[in-house]
Amino acid sequence: MPMELTTTLHALKEWAVAIDALEKGKTIMLLRKGGIRETKGRFQVAHEQIVLYPTYEHQQAFLLKSEYANLVSPVTPGWHPEMVPINSWAQITDILPISDESTINALLPFHIWNEHFISDRLKWKSHQPLYILLLRTYKLPQEQEISYSHEYGGCKSWIDLAQPIQLQDAKPVLSDFHYTQLVEEIRGIVGDKLYAPSL
Repeated sequence: MPMELTTTLHALKEWAVAIDALEKGKTIMLLRKGGIRETKGRFQVAHEQIVLYPTYEHQQAFLLKSEYANLVSPVTPGWHPEMVPINSWAQITDILPISDESTINALLPFHIWNEHFISDRLKWKSHQPLYILLLRTYKLPQEQEISYSHEYGGCKSWIDLAQPIQLQDAKPVLSDFHYTQLVEEIRGIVGDKLYAPSL
């Protein structure tokens, strides 16, 4: 973890089931095409070091592999917890804009979604690529709860929290060796389409 980063207000919203998989080291990958309220309707990485903010309302079990679908509990539209649990932060190490369906299908073993999700994402805004994010996740030493704010709602990827999250003593979920190995495997599938942000 960068020594200078001890707190942050920046957060990336993602399905709670996906964040749980990142925190348990079951994946290092998220797939994004951008929320409805993204700048110019396109997905952009606003920050490379972010806390992971779990969302529940739009989780859909039928878009997940079976072992993850069973972890989703349906909630009523508009529901959110009054207190949101924050358990981790992540460094976005790689950004891969991909439009080739065969390449995306080859990456299926590396994430939690199923073929239905991939097909759905490719068809939506078909002229835009699907962005694959690789995240080095760090587990906080203890859960930090924040009060929900209506400003956190809506179909947007990035939010700034009203209060900073303390990041000291967070531990990487995967070892340097294991994380690097996974990134290299994914790079091998993607080939020269990789973009790595300059950190």
